[in-house]
Amino acid sequence: MSRRLDGKYALITGGTAGIGLETAKQFQLEGATVAVTGRNESGLKYAQDQLGESALVIKNDSGKADQQTILAQQLSDNFPRIDIVYINAGDVTHKPLDEWDEDCFDHVMNVNLKGPFFLIQSLLPLLSDSASIILCGSVSAYIGLAQSSVYAASKAALISLSRTLSGELHHKGIRVNTLSPGPTYTDAFQKFGLSEEKQQELIEEVQELVPLKRMGTPLELAKAAVFLASDESAYMLGSELLVDGGVGNL
Repeated sequence: MSRRLDGKYALITGGTAGIGLETAKQFQLEGATVAVTGRNESGLKYAQDQLGESALVIKNDSGKADQQTILAQQLSDNFPRIDIVYINAGDVTHKPLDEWDEDCFDHVMNVNLKGPFFLIQSLLPLLSDSASIILCGSVSAYIGLAQSSVYAASKAALISLSRTLSGELHHKGIRVNTLSPGPTYTDAFQKFGLSEEKQQELIEEVQELVPLKRMGTPLELAKAAVFLASDESAYMLGSELLVDGGVGNL
């Protein structure tokens, strides 16, 4: 019995933890050969251990345009082509308007928009004639959540990019779509430096935003990414798949 991604070569940026790592695992289970990127040495080692020697694990700063050219060359040296690109790496910084400075603003925009744009540009010679590009959006682009201003704007721009690049690339057989998560429980909650009690309070506060009264799981997002990566979504172009527990619609 064939698997949905048999024979496919996939790149997942930000693939060493959370949704990205779970997606890499699901892609492998469906038959794909995967490459993942990350910045942290311990995260890169963990991903290699989790994904095995068949996976290509690459250190890369998603916010630097010149590193995207280097990444494309590294992939070209190891893979015959790229069939799937899941741009999952992101900077999720949230803070009040009066606390932003130019450097922080630029970092969010570089990681969430500039880097992805130049990565796609760099990958063009490698992309197959039926490639699926998945951009990670966010329900934050729609809901006006306080303190999410720069993050939400970057994701709104990425959602727009999926449409405009679809218009530019569809004649090559390349599809671009967006996968937009709502609140999802990952180990990112442990990186806020909060006490266990404060962390639990934050989780409960976030869950209250969701009509289903729970957060999503990395597996739920990964399964949606498998669908967008596979031929099952072949009639989707410039579309957005919201996997958000109803946050953006109810």
